[in-house]
Parts: sequence; C-alpha cells; structure tokens
Amino acid sequence: MIDGAPTPRSQWQKSLIVEIVDRTPGIKSFFLRLSAPFTHQAGQHVDVRLTAPDGYVAMRSYSIASAPGSTGILELAIERLPTGEVSPFFHDVAQVGDEIELRGPLGGHFIWPGDASRPILLIGAGSGVAPLAAMVRYRRASGQRVSTALLMSARTKRDTPFGDELRAAGEPPQSGFSFALALTREAATRGSDFSRRIDAAMVAEVAARLPAAPGYVFVCGSNTFVNVAVDGALAAGLNAASIKTERYGA
Repeated sequence: MIDGAPTPRSQWQKSLIVEIVDRTPGIKSFFLRLSAPFTHQAGQHVDVRLTAPDGYVAMRSYSIASAPGSTGILELAIERLPTGEVSPFFHDVAQVGDEIELRGPLGGHFIWPGDASRPILLIGAGSGVAPLAAMVRYRRASGQRVSTALLMSARTKRDTPFGDELRAAGEPPQSGFSFALALTREAATRGSDFSRRIDAAMVAEVAARLPAAPGYVFVCGSNTFVNVAVDGALAAGLNAASIKTERYGA
C-alpha cells in the first residue's frame, strides 16, 4: 500500500483477476483486466476497494508495476503484510476469475519525468520496487536512453521481486541501465552488488555509476526504509530537491 490521495475524476470500476504470479515468498503479482481501460504514467497507483458481506469496506492503494500501455491489463505487486486488512485477502483468498473494484490512475508526484533528460537513480525495497519496475519497463518499451540506475534492498536473492528481469535489463553495457542489489542476509555474488544494508557510501557508489549526478531520485518502500535511504542520499551529497518518495504500510 502507498500514500496518495485520489483525484475527483477517478471512478470506481470492476476488474477481473486473470493471472497470479509469485514474485517472492511474500509478494505476488495480480494481473487485472479493466472493464474501463485507462492509460497511466509509470509510477502511478490505483485504489483497491474490498467490501465484505456485512458491508464493511477496506481500501488500500497499490502501485502499478506494469508499464503504460493499451492492453487494458494492470499488474499490481502486493506484499503480504500480517497486520493488513487487504493484502492477506489477496494472498490467502483471491483467485483467478475474482472481480476486484479499483479506481485510478492516481498520483502526479512520483512519476517518470516527461523529459527524462538527466540521469535517474531509483532506490527501493519490498513491494516498493513495483513503481520503479514500471519505470524501468517504460524506459525500455519507449526506447529512452536516459542513464538509469536501480538500487534494491532485499534480505536474499530469493526476496527480490522482478530480480531476473532487472538483472537482464542491465546486462547489455550499451543499455544505459544498471541494477545493484543490497543483500542484508546473504552474501552478494556479483561485483556490482553489496552484502550490507543501504548506507550513504553505497548510494554514492551506485550514483557514481551514472555519467553525471542524478537529476531525479525516486525512493519507495516502507517508512523506515525510505527514511534510511533518503538520509543516505543526502549524506552522499545528492540534491534534496531531486528526491521524491513514496511510502507503503499496512
């Protein structure tokens, strides 16, 4: 779930779960076919509303992981939060063929820059990687060449959503995209990865892999993670005005 207020123009609509994919032991991707397709921007989110038989309503916001397109199908990467009301339903109850109410797209702050003329640094953890994956996917699909680096924190490689896809995206040297993992409970096996929690030195090192100082820094994850990552970015000398954050919770 992420922070974000709905816009007045957003209308609730029904969507159909057409596929469920396990991303990590605690994160699943739900592919939803919209009854009223819309075009979103990379980094935006939707509100999801669940209504119980007794009329009780629970609503949460989830980032869109899929790149902007016209397929009418959205991917939401939902992390199971034990204290949550909505994420346990998706992980334990929801099945292909179920209808889900949602509205969107929402959010105009945490989105891929229109000009994308300066290098971009992305920092994320857990399901907070979802909007960053959407940005990486959009960059590739639209043929943009702006230099981009993604630093992802995870306990182990098994806990890295979209890990194989992101590693492959950074393999061609000419792609202009680099991907680094900060593993906190497992030794790194690639020279570009780290075996510790994110800190200022790590942020500075990943930022230095870009050809120039990043003009845009996007940080997404839990409240605690975002605070640590932003502190690291500031300590590394990155411009505070360039940093945009998105936080998720229960």
